[in-house]
Amino acid sequence: MIEPAGSPGRAGTPTTPQLALRVAILGGIAFALFAIVFLRLWFLEVLSGDQYRQQALDNRVRMVAVPAPRGSIVDRNGTPIVENRPATVIQLDPRRLPAGERDAAATWGQQMSKRALLPKGHRGEPIPIPAPATPELKLRFARLAAALGVAPARVQENVIQQLAVLPYANVRVKVDVPATVRNYLLERQRDFPGIAVERVYLRRYPLGSTAAQLLGTVGQISPTQLGTQAFRGVHQGAIVGQGGLEHTYDRYLRGTDGVQTITVDASGRAKSSRLARQPRSGDQLRTSLDLGLQKTGQTAMANVIGSGTGTAGAFVAMDPRNGRVLAMGSFPTFDPNVLARPITQAKYNAIFGPKAGAPDFNRAIAGAYPTGSTFKPITAIAALQKGIITPDTPVDDPGVFVAGTQKFYNAGKVPNGVVSLRRAIQISSDVFFYRLGSEANPLGPVIQTWARKLGLDHPTGIDIPGEAGGTIPDRAWRARQNAKEIAYEHKHHTQCPPNCLYSDKRPWSVGDNIQLAVGQGDVQASPLQMATAYAALENGGTVVRPHLGLAVEDDTGSPLQQIDTPPARKVTMNQGDRQAILDGLHMATMADGTSADVFQGWNQSAYPVFGKTGTAQRPPRPDQSWYVAFVPNKTRPIVIATTVEDGGWGAQAAAPITCLMLKNWYGQKAACSPGKSKTK
Repeated sequence: MIEPAGSPGRAGTPTTPQLALRVAILGGIAFALFAIVFLRLWFLEVLSGDQYRQQALDNRVRMVAVPAPRGSIVDRNGTPIVENRPATVIQLDPRRLPAGERDAAATWGQQMSKRALLPKGHRGEPIPIPAPATPELKLRFARLAAALGVAPARVQENVIQQLAVLPYANVRVKVDVPATVRNYLLERQRDFPGIAVERVYLRRYPLGSTAAQLLGTVGQISPTQLGTQAFRGVHQGAIVGQGGLEHTYDRYLRGTDGVQTITVDASGRAKSSRLARQPRSGDQLRTSLDLGLQKTGQTAMANVIGSGTGTAGAFVAMDPRNGRVLAMGSFPTFDPNVLARPITQAKYNAIFGPKAGAPDFNRAIAGAYPTGSTFKPITAIAALQKGIITPDTPVDDPGVFVAGTQKFYNAGKVPNGVVSLRRAIQISSDVFFYRLGSEANPLGPVIQTWARKLGLDHPTGIDIPGEAGGTIPDRAWRARQNAKEIAYEHKHHTQCPPNCLYSDKRPWSVGDNIQLAVGQGDVQASPLQMATAYAALENGGTVVRPHLGLAVEDDTGSPLQQIDTPPARKVTMNQGDRQAILDGLHMATMADGTSADVFQGWNQSAYPVFGKTGTAQRPPRPDQSWYVAFVPNKTRPIVIATTVEDGGWGAQAAAPITCLMLKNWYGQKAACSPGKSKTK
């Protein structure tokens, strides 16, 4: 029986063209998909296999910085002040430590990280260092500690702390190990498994304490320094300048660290290492310092204070034409070689603790003191420029000046008779300048304005950190201090007087301006600021910006970059008025001037000295000795400011130190003995 066409169940139904087209399209798509997958696999396996294999390897590579030797610091003649010396570091290979020790370090590191996230005051006790993981490791560390001369606990502490940060890098156990100890350990490696020796470069100070405070120190970058503009690109653990010239010029001195690549396994254990990039040494810094003058100043200061005159002090010597610092010292001082390698906290406290007199404090730039009569030339130029006096205005000095109910006396209440400006500076008449302070007071901040013009009451901008701004008091300053005192009282529920912190809340008075005129009262300035002010008197009104850096050089001394001289300010002063002040300063070093006996025998015709003593009262402490002087030589001009805390009269301690420095600078034969003048 023949079934009708199109009936259900017919086996031989012919394919329509539309269906065939659909099947062909689907087949083509499937083929294309299989081809894409195949080609992709072929691309990954054949063409890109090496690349991805390398990336897989890179996932197991860790980078460790290899410190670069820092550049040297030299004086203006190229004599090294700071250089490097090779040192041996004893290390432990982490691969030779038990797994339990590495796990303990990782756990301790995690606990410390969590603790660091807590607010200060809520962190509790520090996380203790875990004990060695095994008895055998404890014994091993004890043998190593005995050979190195350190405590076993110190070895364990180094291991835990360093593994917590870099579990794949060698652990530094001790820096700067003698050759005998190094050889002993290397010859007995079976007794000291895992020992590794590395050569590093430490800072060396061949001149000991010379210029210690202004050179600064180096150390590991701190968490607060990381990421700052000054240390952009510097990695954690890098050695950077932490003060002084080392800090200011760190970007030149630091160099470029090398890179060591360490291959680790999946557990972070080191398998192999290689030096991928050599470190590049830092550049050399040439400074304006003159080491001969620097040594003379430090020796003179040490001898004066060592003799029982004074307790501390500082000096600054500078070229008054361009601000180049020729010498700068602060006493007491220290030997920075002790900080070139790790020291114990007990030793650090012994050298720099409260009882040591702050030897790392740079009194030359950060000391803030009343200046005594060294301030008088500033008062003089202010009064002359304002028209309060002329160079020849006579003033009667009976030994005392009366302002209302207050009496202000000369030293010893000695009368000087009628004096004009030149003579007043020569003999340091206090009454003459008391009168100027009194007459300037109703005219506004006359003296204060000129003090600020000449570089006081604000930092000079020298190229080392830590400079103090000082204080030149006026009505506005007193009002601010009173407001701070009132706010303090309200906050702490105290009453002034007697518990005054910032001020006794009295208003500004004529007495304050009288004290200002002779560098007393609330006046505070540093030796560097006084040297800057006198430099402007010497050069005719240019307020220089002190600086130490001259040039960046390669290791052969060839210049790579000149350090630009900082811009100076110009103040306009009547040259006749200025000359009158210079006359008085020169007369003060001759005949019956306040420092004449200090410079006895000095060749004044060849090298005329212009100087001013200062005796600043600092009750209940003894008086502070000051001396500021300059010599306007055409080829080697110099200005020197010296102060000695608790040193007594200006001619007694500070003036002889300055004289000895000038004697060195010009090759003179003056005695430079303490003077007998007893003026404020």
